[in-house]
Amino acid sequence: MSSDFESYEQDFAVLTAEITGRIGKVPKLVGDDKKQMVANIEKQLEEARELLEQMELEVREIPPQSRGMYSSRMRSYKQEMGKLEADFKRSRIAYSDEVRNELLGDDGNSSENQRAHLLDNTERLERSSRRLEAGYQIAVETGFIPKFVITWQICNMKKKEEKKQKFDMVIQKAYTLVLSDALSSHC
Repeated sequence: MSSDFESYEQDFAVLTAEITGRIGKVPKLVGDDKKQMVANIEKQLEEARELLEQMELEVREIPPQSRGMYSSRMRSYKQEMGKLEADFKRSRIAYSDEVRNELLGDDGNSSENQRAHLLDNTERLERSSRRLEAGYQIAVETGFIPKFVITWQICNMKKKEEKKQKFDMVIQKAYTLVLSDALSSHC
C-alpha cells in the first residue's frame, strides 16, 4: 500500500511543479493565451485534488502504527495545495487590465464613474455596518436571556428543595406524634 502512496506522491510532486511553473507565466499573458493557460492550470489543479483524495484513501488503509508519518505528509501536501490555489488566484488578477476596469469602471480615467462606484460602495458598507450592529445587539440580548433563565431555574430549584425539606420535617413530626400516641395508648 505504501508503494501506491509513494507513487501518488511522485505524481503529485511532478504535477505541482508543472502547476507552479505555469502559474508564474499567467500574469504575463493576455487575451486567449491567458484564458488557455488558466484553463490548463484549473484542469491540473483538479488532477492534483484527485491525487490528494487517492493518497488520503491509501493512508486510511495503512496500519495505525504507521499511519502517523503518512498523515503528517498529507497535511503538508494539503497545505501545499492551498498555497498553489492561492498563488493561482493571485496570478489570475495580477497586472490584469480587466480587473482594473472592473474596479474603476469602464475607462480608468472617468472620475464620474469612480465617484459613483465610490458612493455605491460607501452605501453598501454602511448597510453592512448597520446589519453587523443589529446582529451584535441580538447576540448581546440573547446572551443575557439564557443567563437570566438559568439563574431563574436555579432559584426555583432552591425553593423546591426548601419546600421539600419543610415537607419532610412536617412528615417526620407527624410520624413521631402518631408513633408516640400509639405507644402511649398501648402501654
